[in-house]
Amino acid sequence: MTTLRLAIVGAGPAGIYAADILLKADKKFDVSIDLFEQLPAPYGLVRYGVAPDHPRIKGIITALRDVLDTGRIRLFGNVQFGRDVTLDDLKAHYNAVIFSTGAVRDASLDIPGIDLENSFGAAEFVSWYDGHPDVPRDWPLKHKEVAVIGNGNVALDVARMLSKHADDLLPTEIPENVYDTLKASPVTDVHVFGRRGPAQVKFTPLELRELGELNDVDMIVYDEDFGIDPASQAAMETNKQIMVLSKVLDKWRTRETGAASRRLHLHFYAKPLEIVGTDAVEAIRYERTRPNDQGGVTGTGEIREIPVQAVYRAVGYFGSALPGVPFDEHRGVIPNREGQVLDDDDQQVPGVYATGWIKRGPVGLIGHTKSDAMETIKHVINDQANWWTPKHPEPGAVLELLDDRGVEYTNLDGWHALDQHELALGDAVGRTRIKVVPRDEMVRISRGTVAATRGTDA
Repeated sequence: MTTLRLAIVGAGPAGIYAADILLKADKKFDVSIDLFEQLPAPYGLVRYGVAPDHPRIKGIITALRDVLDTGRIRLFGNVQFGRDVTLDDLKAHYNAVIFSTGAVRDASLDIPGIDLENSFGAAEFVSWYDGHPDVPRDWPLKHKEVAVIGNGNVALDVARMLSKHADDLLPTEIPENVYDTLKASPVTDVHVFGRRGPAQVKFTPLELRELGELNDVDMIVYDEDFGIDPASQAAMETNKQIMVLSKVLDKWRTRETGAASRRLHLHFYAKPLEIVGTDAVEAIRYERTRPNDQGGVTGTGEIREIPVQAVYRAVGYFGSALPGVPFDEHRGVIPNREGQVLDDDDQQVPGVYATGWIKRGPVGLIGHTKSDAMETIKHVINDQANWWTPKHPEPGAVLELLDDRGVEYTNLDGWHALDQHELALGDAVGRTRIKVVPRDEMVRISRGTVAATRGTDA
């Protein structure tokens, strides 16, 4: 029987779901899957892109772990595509490759002053507080008044982490260096800006409700933002999620405020125009907008300014180009047709596929990721005529390749060792987990070469 030797580059939800769907699919060939991940640990943005106080969302990891633990997938962590293995390497060892590398860069925001000191991308901040091994260990949380630009869940995550008291994060897996920095933060006011109205936000009800549950944080909303235009009224009548969001915001409008030590302000109909400052951020200047009765907004010409000393832009994620793989610089995705990668002439590239955010852009939740993977796997199964014919398909050849190049790769047993180590660190101080942050320490624990004693600053 024919065997499909498949490489998947990216061990986040998209890559793991693709592997699971292929293993369970009705097909007339055997399957051998190797999963490559540039980080020493799997799970991608579920581990490094979800705020630590979201244990329910992190429950997705349980399902992903179950897939990996079937024993039918090999994991190669700490392997960077383009450096440790190339597309030519994959062609020599596999019949096909699926890229599921996601979108982890911040999308740009083209307004004056966005490059001033203390203007940050949300993705950078998220990676820091989630203990990503490839970002600096410190963060300049020294500002009393902070702006967050965006009206999606990431903007709310950032705003919540900035305004939440550090001690309230202790039950989570927050790294110690992050806790120490948040504990010393002098923040008093966090301002969230969105150019459209409350009925057009991209929050989920769960995310919004959690803001209202923050300890010693007043939620500030403004009555001027809540006139109901026909398009907003129609949205609330036809979309249950928007209706729930509207009810939550309406309750906040009647709350008493003034007793808390910190305030989280939601500014709707506020289009950022400029980050004001000479060398560093001093204020944010924005234009008041109004509904255009078609679900969008138009400018009013009224310009306002609020003093802030730091700005976080949470306006979306953007994919990164991969060596030797077609890339759409405008959309930040690998160009494809239902997961089949296309070249500059819009022709299918044999043996190369994509799934997840690098396929469709940074939109949608886990359900979208699963359906996305199903679409891609359908083509992988039916595209046998476009598969590569590898010169070295034997499974051991990949191990020899990595060993010959001195790649300190980690495997599934190594991830289990790191996972247990982090859980033990947490258990020792009454917490769920304490993440190991330095990459070299993660690798040492995973490879069993050094018994690490700490999970934070080395």
